[in-house]
Amino acid sequence: MLPVESLNGLATFVTTARSATFTEAADALGISRSAVGKAIARLEARLGVRLFHRTTRRIALTTDGEAYYASCAAALDEIAAAEACLGSAAHLPSGRLRIDMPSSFGRLVVLPVLLKMCQQYPDLQLTMTFTDHFVDPLEEGIDLLIRFGGLHHAEHLVARKLASQRLVTCAAPAYLHAHGTPRTVDELHAHRSIVGYRHGQPVAWRMGDAGTQAVFIPSGTYQLNDGDAVIEGALAGLGICQMPVSLVRRHLESGALQSVLDHCMQHQVDIHALWPQTRHLRPKVRYVVEELTRLAGEGAFD
Repeated sequence: MLPVESLNGLATFVTTARSATFTEAADALGISRSAVGKAIARLEARLGVRLFHRTTRRIALTTDGEAYYASCAAALDEIAAAEACLGSAAHLPSGRLRIDMPSSFGRLVVLPVLLKMCQQYPDLQLTMTFTDHFVDPLEEGIDLLIRFGGLHHAEHLVARKLASQRLVTCAAPAYLHAHGTPRTVDELHAHRSIVGYRHGQPVAWRMGDAGTQAVFIPSGTYQLNDGDAVIEGALAGLGICQMPVSLVRRHLESGALQSVLDHCMQHQVDIHALWPQTRHLRPKVRYVVEELTRLAGEGAFD
């Protein structure tokens, strides 16, 4: 068992690793810069390795420091999670929650839910990022992901299905007036399309229903890595796009967009909450996931 001094040294090391300078770490820890430097020096002496590259302006982890930080940060997070599960207020969400969401869906659907949670629980602090490609939460320091689609990138994560949504293929009336409305899937080949762009490849469209699913490779006239941009391109009349219904519903209802090929575009895409496996699921993660699940059951994500 490590002595208390060693555990204190680990906390100092993790805080310093997350800081740009010893001074910044000292401010975060509430101790002097000298105390931070001495604690790191003692830790390096005990381990027999150099943990930081030091310059007059900044510090940076060495290769050994990076490896040690990954283990120490995970261990301290486990301790913090175990402590958070104790006590009468354990059921209340608090602390910083780092959550990453798809750009359009996150801003339009998830963000209002999270902002309401923050109003209800002022001790809950959020770091929110909006990315349409898959990110590894362990590598990026993210507590919770919201994602559409399959889980082939997430075998190492815990997943909870929140809801399913129909994918809608649509375009602006002006585009359809100028280029014609496709009546069959084959006719889509002759049309201009606006598609998502992930990992260097355009995103294929899905069609059919739960029993008959097929993949269609659109022409990809415009390839955009942001969902909002895809929708804006369709509204501008640049071509046909395919998006989850929640993201284009208001435009369909206003007439700014018009759906096409509804008879063969009934594919449902799943929405999942994903988080790293841990022995103690933190109350803030548990609460947010349960609240999102509850709201999804009430149709918030339809």
